Amino acid sequence: MMFVQVIQGQVSDARQARAALDRWVQELAPGASGWLGSTAGVTEDGRFIALARFESEEAARRNSDRPEQGQWWTETATLFSGEATFRDSSDVTVDVTGDPDNAGFVQVIQGRGSDPDRARELMGQDSSEWAAFRPDIIGSVGVGHDRGAYTMALYFTSEEAAREGERKEPPPELKAQMEEMEKLSIGVPEFFDLKQPWFYSPR
Repeated sequence: MMFVQVIQGQVSDARQARAALDRWVQELAPGASGWLGSTAGVTEDGRFIALARFESEEAARRNSDRPEQGQWWTETATLFSGEATFRDSSDVTVDVTGDPDNAGFVQVIQGRGSDPDRARELMGQDSSEWAAFRPDIIGSVGVGHDRGAYTMALYFTSEEAAREGERKEPPPELKAQMEEMEKLSIGVPEFFDLKQPWFYSPR
């Protein structure tokens, strides 16, 4: 079981956003029981996104209810152009073949599907074949939201390896899975390319 909070919004200064998260880890993380780690970053066009992982919803709530957390967020919220959005979920699927915190590139995809259960089933198939076909992918975190919406974070060894992997022709059985996944997609997904991802963990 895992609980993930997805935070996103527009920022004008990526360095200030990172400094705010650095300060959270230094000052608040020691008191955040149940926090498992976070992946965050800002795209080249200023879109901030973070996935904060907790061992349970209760742990996340305890963290949110701390006065020091409220003070930190009041200060951090001023870095956003407009409102930041929060989406919480305990519908989390993790697939790891390496250490995601060693990724050189992270791509976060947000979209909506017509059949989340079937999509989850497809993503769980042929994991060893996928690992052999795309060794550049060292992990993923899938987060389900309401009405078929999802956030998927893919962790790559490097952006160069990810782009090269995208151009490869998959074997027939994997190609069939990809095509079925595409048919389940509603609308056009949004991509967040984090070329300088930030990783935080309790250790």
